[in-house]
Amino acid sequence: MSGALPNSDRGMSVIPFCKAAVTGDEIDHVKTAIASRQLGGDGAFTKKCSAWFREYGNAAALLTPSCTHALEMAAFLINTKPGDEIIMPSYTFVSTANAFVLRGGKIVFVDVDPETINIDPKHIKDAITDRTTAIAPVHYAGMPCQMDEIMAIARAHDLFVIEDAAQGLMSRYDGKPLGTIGDFGAISFHTTKNFTSGGEGGLLFVNNLDFVHRAEVFREKGTDRSAFFRGDIDKYTWRDMGSSMLPSELQMAYLWGQLSGIEALHTRRLSIWNRYYDGLKGLGLQTSKPPTDPRMEHNGHIFFIMSPGDKQTYLEAFKARGIHATSHYEPLHEAEMGKKHGRVSGPMDATNMAKERLIRLPLYVSLTDDEVSHIITSAQEIFS
Repeated sequence: MSGALPNSDRGMSVIPFCKAAVTGDEIDHVKTAIASRQLGGDGAFTKKCSAWFREYGNAAALLTPSCTHALEMAAFLINTKPGDEIIMPSYTFVSTANAFVLRGGKIVFVDVDPETINIDPKHIKDAITDRTTAIAPVHYAGMPCQMDEIMAIARAHDLFVIEDAAQGLMSRYDGKPLGTIGDFGAISFHTTKNFTSGGEGGLLFVNNLDFVHRAEVFREKGTDRSAFFRGDIDKYTWRDMGSSMLPSELQMAYLWGQLSGIEALHTRRLSIWNRYYDGLKGLGLQTSKPPTDPRMEHNGHIFFIMSPGDKQTYLEAFKARGIHATSHYEPLHEAEMGKKHGRVSGPMDATNMAKERLIRLPLYVSLTDDEVSHIITSAQEIFS
């Protein structure tokens, strides 16, 4: 990029980085939930959403108030203890690490693949010690990790796999939805995700049948209340440690509106992602790209560009054109808490590159075709 940056020709109009998806049915479902006066956990809409996810993932699906809660459930279920080591990328959201740190776990941060920004299996192998108990791969941008390799490593060393598939709903690996391959998988319905339950919301897939009952008990404050409501038992009581992990019916009513129109939302998002790819692949820069592995299907969650220099200069250039592009994570291993509760294994070259250079473009289903064209043209100008 050289020379003065032109002012935006969009006046005061700004294209925001994110807007929550809306099908148009959410408000009617929320009104129905309110009219029912049954707003607590595991009501009618929660049951509908649960059934949808059981069919989608062919696994036990426990809805939660957030993906953070889902990850914390998984950390509990694998009995994370002080000193246990959990391997994960540093380039991720803090919830991936906090779930285990809350139980005394030690995080072992490893580098990512520079092309996908997903955890690199070869770095996982080098990080395993006799204290390692689990691997937590993060499917960055909804692009699947190399799950066959990761699962093979885990099985060879008797390790749990907890997939952080927060960004991965509607992505698949070898035909399986992300989150349903490891022992557990966490999904997010945060407002920034492709599909939302009205702000927050999450889900835990429990793929290891040995843990389904305990997961259900933990989610219901440590009681067998869910079995009681199903009619399996005639009274419920305190069975185990637990917490309140049930989302409200208002969240689930909103989510049901999203699930009812999920194919249209998914198709629109992918079409925008593909326009970005087609329009920007000639820049000569690293960008998001379609998977070359035929086992992988992505959901178009993020489209990124690796800037050729300091990202801040380019972010300001987008801003001058009325576009709110943004960077992403500050690596966890560099944070004070990351140093206190974790350690680094191996190089962090790709992680540091992403920190310094990764730029995300606005991507949401209500972007107009003209706005997408403006973003593509702006990126071509900025990086020329």
